[in-house]
Amino acid sequence: MTSTRKLVAALARPGPHHVLRGDLAFAGLPGVVYTPETGLSLPGVAFGHDWLTGVERYSGLLEHLASWGVVAAAPDTERGLAPSVLNLAFDLGTALDIAAGVRLGPGKISVHPDRLGVVGHGFGGSAAVFAAAGMKAKPKAVVAIFPTVTSPPAEQPAATLSVPGVVFSAAGDAKKLRSNAVGLSRAWRPATLRVVGKAKPSGLAEGRRLATAFGLSGPDRKTHEAIRALLTGYLLYVLGDDKTYRAFADPDVELPKTVAAEHETAPVTAEEKFVALLKG
Repeated sequence: MTSTRKLVAALARPGPHHVLRGDLAFAGLPGVVYTPETGLSLPGVAFGHDWLTGVERYSGLLEHLASWGVVAAAPDTERGLAPSVLNLAFDLGTALDIAAGVRLGPGKISVHPDRLGVVGHGFGGSAAVFAAAGMKAKPKAVVAIFPTVTSPPAEQPAATLSVPGVVFSAAGDAKKLRSNAVGLSRAWRPATLRVVGKAKPSGLAEGRRLATAFGLSGPDRKTHEAIRALLTGYLLYVLGDDKTYRAFADPDVELPKTVAAEHETAPVTAEEKFVALLKG
């Protein structure tokens, strides 16, 4: 059996498929879709972007997923200073419907309706939870990558989810004002909390973005490599049913590039966050 360390190292690199890029606008939704060049009944995910971050900042991640056989559709909506998490959640559901309901590319690509997932980063991570909770046919995989606080809070729909999923956090996130990763994972009982060592939560987006003007960090190579590998492995097992990657969905397995979740302290309470904000 291939060790998880070797699997993570392999998954951090592009997969075997050539990748095609398409435009969701043909179906009436601003955004992009990345697919393998060919493949029928493929797994598919809708991806939600972070605050003030367009989907072009995730082109490398979306292309990476497609290179491993996962169709990735990303709506490019709710990009203003005061975006609606509920609207983005709705658009994630629409993007997933498009990916699953339309024969993509030159007719050689399709997504299986029972192999669907919702993924998001930061603000989009919380939107992914809202999207999953609001879907009549629940997705098979839900992943929140370094999710951040939203209004209304994502902990509310998370508490209603019976779908297993993953919340990716960074060390020390429990005490950061914007992060709700620990609280979200506790509200969402079937979810596994994966603490990614040496990760920078805002470093997942690629290239320069507007949010750097608000003090958020730029792209980080180690964060890219870790999340690409861990996310891809999880999706290949849960959506693709590839037993090779079973460990990526096993909460009792500590994966490479992660640290034990017990190292995280209790999350900051709402009162503590409010006091901290008042102090500036």
